[in-house]
Amino acid sequence: METHQHNILRTSVLLLLLLPVSLSFAQNDKREWESLFNDVMSMEDSETLSWQETYDMLCELDDNPIDLNTATREDIETIPFLTEIQVMDICEYLYKYAPMKTLGELAMIESLDYYRRELLRHFVVLGDVKGAGFPTVDNIMKYGGHELLATAKLPFYKRRGDDKGYLGGRYAHSFKYTFSYGQYVKAGLLGSQDAGEPFFTKGNSLGYDFYSYYIQLRKMGRLKSLVLGRYKAKFGMGLVMNNDFMLGKMASLQQPGSTTYNIRAHSSRMEANYLQGMAATVELAKGIDVTAFVSYRDIDATLNKDLTIATILDNGYHRTEKEMEKKNNSSVIDAGMNISFRKNGWRIGATGVFSHLSRDLRPNTAVAYRRFYPMGNNLWNASVNYAYISHRWQLSGETATGGCGALATINTVSYRLTDELDIVALQRFYSKKYYSLYSGSFSEGGNVQNESGLYTGINWHPSANFRLNGYFDIVYFPWAKYQSSFASHSYDAFVLASYIRGRWDFLARYRIKVKEKDNQKKTALTNRVEQLGRVAVRYDGGTWTLKTQADIAHVSYKDNDFGWMLSETLSMKPLQWLSVEGNLAYFDTDGFDSRIYIYEKGTLYSFNFPSFYGNGIRYSVLARADVSRKLMFIAKIGTTNYFDRNTIGTGLRKINHSSMTDLELQLRLKL
Repeated sequence: METHQHNILRTSVLLLLLLPVSLSFAQNDKREWESLFNDVMSMEDSETLSWQETYDMLCELDDNPIDLNTATREDIETIPFLTEIQVMDICEYLYKYAPMKTLGELAMIESLDYYRRELLRHFVVLGDVKGAGFPTVDNIMKYGGHELLATAKLPFYKRRGDDKGYLGGRYAHSFKYTFSYGQYVKAGLLGSQDAGEPFFTKGNSLGYDFYSYYIQLRKMGRLKSLVLGRYKAKFGMGLVMNNDFMLGKMASLQQPGSTTYNIRAHSSRMEANYLQGMAATVELAKGIDVTAFVSYRDIDATLNKDLTIATILDNGYHRTEKEMEKKNNSSVIDAGMNISFRKNGWRIGATGVFSHLSRDLRPNTAVAYRRFYPMGNNLWNASVNYAYISHRWQLSGETATGGCGALATINTVSYRLTDELDIVALQRFYSKKYYSLYSGSFSEGGNVQNESGLYTGINWHPSANFRLNGYFDIVYFPWAKYQSSFASHSYDAFVLASYIRGRWDFLARYRIKVKEKDNQKKTALTNRVEQLGRVAVRYDGGTWTLKTQADIAHVSYKDNDFGWMLSETLSMKPLQWLSVEGNLAYFDTDGFDSRIYIYEKGTLYSFNFPSFYGNGIRYSVLARADVSRKLMFIAKIGTTNYFDRNTIGTGLRKINHSSMTDLELQLRLKL
């Protein structure tokens, strides 16, 4: 007991001492976009399922920024943190005043708040208008850029499966080659290997366990976009087709009712939920676009005894004999089309998708919450969507159906009461019988099925220095769900306040979620009450930044679980070519339910948001060296040390030690 208290005291004193000691560094500089992205988008802990997709898009934009002076509306719409009103206002400003001379002109666009304005500076440039138009083949080959990115993760420990069970080695590694010419041409090849997967052996004769390959051409006259290879697609509000990123509740408050029509290359390490084949968007007439796509790909699946599909898998793991048996054991053909019309602030669209699986889907419908899962091998869905945008109003919605014979609909409205105050309302009804293989939209339950709810929110920013955001969401689930054997309700409330004064940033947030779950005997429902709180203070010293953060979590369900974490992050740029970031955190939670999530900077194209539970300490150091414009190197070493256990993990992932250390290395070469 004395040792435990001593560890708490020692860690707390060390964290508190970091603040005054670090104040000896100096001078001002822009904060890195990863921190700003964390401020704008990372308010929802683990529930936003597409963190990696969104982060990958921003990494690509960082490498290939959009030229605002030659950008189309579609170009600006690809920036994932902008609202439709902000996109419209940027387009109007460019129409009236282009070319922009400096990025300082972004302050003239009133709908752009401070955070998005600062974030936007990292992803746009101002070029020469005379350079607009699709380049010649000679210019593409002469001036196109080559980039090679190699990444490896080396653990300083062994899991049980490393000795017996896993087919491959302990190391995870990947490479990513990209050729690009501005926003016009992009081609690439990616290979990825998870730890434990075989390499050039035992089912992976081609080396890497996963490859992605693609070429994308844009802005070729009426041909707005063409993708060959592996790609993502998103139409409307995602009720029928969205295998790209989607927004969680806090992000939806910042981007109410976002409707998009987008196809883009699949250039991330995500090993599932992509399409493979060809997709194209063509402008038929002014304001009328048509997108068509066709896809064939192999998928992983758990099979029933009669060789039908019980579950389509998306984790991408092929480390053991059983996992390897499920690799590519089924296939799916997809074809679809979207047509959209835009005029005077109105946008109307229609989407249709057909899928044919090589085996029948036959989930175990004897389990109540799986009763209305998709079945059969021929599936189709269709929808219509709409949106209206003005300087004050934004309305949007989508209604879908399919072979299931059921409806799903989502509708949003937002209104700017004043230049400082926005209100948002979102209604959705997803029938318990509705399903679509590629749906992804706003939801509490994680699926576009078995949910009806009303979400209301407020954005108030009375000055450039202060903002207040909050929402309340009430949801009804008319059919059984996982761990809820009867119809149930959920209530979710959130509030966030932030204040900037000079070099200081202050943030406080609180969330309470009440969800009805099965009691211990599964004879009735009882409330699971989860409360999360965070207070953070950041000081920007120019060549260094210091952030102190305190998190708490309390969950009342079958037991009362409480947890807390105190963390410190120090970012420094001691030399023009060298940047360093260190993290130190102490956590103490009663169990897994009260786990704490924290953002931790990692290598490029790796968004790290790990969770911690139990009692222990986490510390890491990341160094990035931009040796030249062509060569960049990143090294990160991180350790998690538990005080309350002698082993970590279970099964094949079990580590016979109380701590685990990983080294991550990354090399980027640009030509």
